[in-house]
Amino acid sequence: MRVRLFLAIVLSLLFISSSGAQEWPRFRGRNGGGVSGTTIPTRWTDKDYRWQTQLPGPGHSSPVLWGERLFVTSADAAGKLHAQCLDAKSGRVLWNREFAAGPPRGHKDNNLASATPAVDAERVYLAWGTPKEVVLLALTHEGKEVWRRDFGPYRAGHGFGSSPIVYEKLVIFPCEQDGKDSLAAVDAATGQERWRIARKSRNTYATPCIFQLPGRPAELIAVSYEDGITSHDPATGRPNWDVDAFDKRHVEGAIASPFVHGDLVVGTASWLSVRYESIAIRPAGAKGKPETAFKIDRDAPLVPTPVAKDDLLFLWNDRGVVSCCSAKTGENYWRERVDGSFYASPIIAGQHVYCPSREGDMIVLSASKKFEQLGRIPLGEGTHATPALADGRMFLRTLTRVMCLDGKN
Repeated sequence: MRVRLFLAIVLSLLFISSSGAQEWPRFRGRNGGGVSGTTIPTRWTDKDYRWQTQLPGPGHSSPVLWGERLFVTSADAAGKLHAQCLDAKSGRVLWNREFAAGPPRGHKDNNLASATPAVDAERVYLAWGTPKEVVLLALTHEGKEVWRRDFGPYRAGHGFGSSPIVYEKLVIFPCEQDGKDSLAAVDAATGQERWRIARKSRNTYATPCIFQLPGRPAELIAVSYEDGITSHDPATGRPNWDVDAFDKRHVEGAIASPFVHGDLVVGTASWLSVRYESIAIRPAGAKGKPETAFKIDRDAPLVPTPVAKDDLLFLWNDRGVVSCCSAKTGENYWRERVDGSFYASPIIAGQHVYCPSREGDMIVLSASKKFEQLGRIPLGEGTHATPALADGRMFLRTLTRVMCLDGKN
């Protein structure tokens, strides 16, 4: 029975990783996993980019891609959010939409273009927040507005940064803040609300994901320090289970996003040199109930989301301490420091781990049990954004530019 379950999980993961080769539809790609079979060089120069495109202003959102259309947001000094669609082959701007969002309030490292869009075959979904409103908006791939919803004012001190996801025909949107805290789903075609559930969290930026074992219903996984790691029916929002996973002796926050690796869900909560925790939950434990598989509370990240491939789990924290652990047990294989500070999340392309620094260097490590730094490539300016991988290419977003790098043949 266990062998059959293992084979089913492996086959489903192979299907997920091989399908949608030209899609990177949300923060960190398909289901937020951040892993691609694409092989990218470990060293390059400016001459190696297929194209570079200047953006209307700075931003921190990550690019998303559907087919040959790349979507990215940026902000300007006048308080406008720019949504742009670029031709993924040439970098040519196909259209630009401007939205008078108004000035945001929050952390100096945040701005109107902090939330990563989500995209499906028909529409692209944007989100931004100010003290006046939180907007979730749908555009066609040609830039025509389809619908918008206002979730009310945003009242969290560091400013807005919650990213939507698309599942089936729903846009699922975490709007967790000091005001009316909620996790909601709207109809992707009309914007009509399908469900909304209250949350206890005060300020959460984690982007949800979907967990599904073969033959079992899909589960929506959400994480906050106050609520813990929770599972919901994505069609109704109804809770399935929750694990009060994080240490309540110190205040923490969930900025890094949950992700799925095999039969585990990994969630993270941390706070500014006080406490850092990445916790792996096995939803279907030995007695059919969720159980904690392992906890890592040394040098876990605050902002960057961990990434895993095969038996290797990589935690890349904000101060540049990178850990490689067993993705099954949490056993540490190595822990090393790389130069730089980090808001972007690591991704894995082929056999390498990539993570750009706030200072503007792409760090490349070997995805192995042995620490090996293979490259440090200057990007020309800083970045908070996570690269996208699709159709054999890497799309990098710095503060004011987007670049395309071809993979190896």
